[in-house]
Amino acid sequence: MSKQVPTNTTDWAASYEEEPSQASVPPQPNGATALKPLGWAPVNWAKANLFNTPLNTGLTVLCLAILWFTVPPMVNWLLLNAVWSGSSEACREAAGACWSIIAVKHRLIFFGTYPYEEQWRPFLACGLFVAMLGVSGVRAFWRPWLALAWALVLVAMGVLMWGGVLGLTYVANDRWGGLPITLMLSIFAIALAFPLSILLALGRQSSLPAIRTFCIGFIELMRGVPLVSVLFMASVMFPLFLPEGVTVDKLLRALAGLTLFTAAYLAEAVRGGLQAIPKGQYEAADALGLSYWQKTRLIVLPQALRIVIPPIVNQFISCFKDTSLVTIVGLYDLLTAATVATTDPEWRPYFAEVYVFAGMIFWLFCFSMSRYSQWLERMANRYTRR
Repeated sequence: MSKQVPTNTTDWAASYEEEPSQASVPPQPNGATALKPLGWAPVNWAKANLFNTPLNTGLTVLCLAILWFTVPPMVNWLLLNAVWSGSSEACREAAGACWSIIAVKHRLIFFGTYPYEEQWRPFLACGLFVAMLGVSGVRAFWRPWLALAWALVLVAMGVLMWGGVLGLTYVANDRWGGLPITLMLSIFAIALAFPLSILLALGRQSSLPAIRTFCIGFIELMRGVPLVSVLFMASVMFPLFLPEGVTVDKLLRALAGLTLFTAAYLAEAVRGGLQAIPKGQYEAADALGLSYWQKTRLIVLPQALRIVIPPIVNQFISCFKDTSLVTIVGLYDLLTAATVATTDPEWRPYFAEVYVFAGMIFWLFCFSMSRYSQWLERMANRYTRR
């Protein structure tokens, strides 16, 4: 039977009241779709993850007890009872940290033995260097002019650090120290080691026996010895093989040793990414008629590097921390300069504060690299198929 269509407003209202729409009736909960009990989200998360089993409950209570007995004394020593200014006599009477040693020795910690009246130059050089690192990390600035900006900044850094031009006093690099040495060695070593590691990783998978054998031998040799040995060879043994009268600056020798050592470890990370690429990607590139270098540059390397971003950045962080070993070749990095700052008999009892301060600087740079790698990984995985 056909349903009679209402002809006036009253009939329309009656029809609407008699036959309500299905969309206006909320679904009734049943056994399968019953609502979860309401509660505060952190409490629910804690119940589900920290107190869900007797073992987890015991471990949680143990961790809370450890934090209860360690965090308050640490806060008292670091902040509440600390001495922020004054002489060493004020620190002797205090029960907390003596941060006034940082105020007194900060120039020595940051700039080492660089001439005191010229320390504005390494300060400005480090500022330019860190600013360029920040700019280079922003995707909007990834333009061709960025390479030109880096070239200008590096020239400006050389002028500021060495001097000898524009009325600046010449300062030999054996007087450099502190944060500039740490930054320059780590960043330049990373910048030089990364492309070298790609070549080593590709060479290790090469079909040419000579290239493959050389790359394997170099990687395994560098990975089989500690960095201290590499720096010692670069500083002490390498000059013995040079012709009479030919010398290489010890800063360059340390940079070369750190670069080669870092490149060997990075090469293994890149090789892992290359092996993770499906064989179909190579076959598709061959089907398109691409040459070896076109296939590697356009298809293989972008995917391989995206896969191994975490281990690559992990090696970058390790390289940054390894700069503290250059003290064996007579270079004053940040940690060595901090150690020298504690040799003053007046401030010697407060060496812990100096090392905590230096450790915070290392942590700040390493944490920044770690967070940036996470952002870079999210950006690289944005358009990948899940």
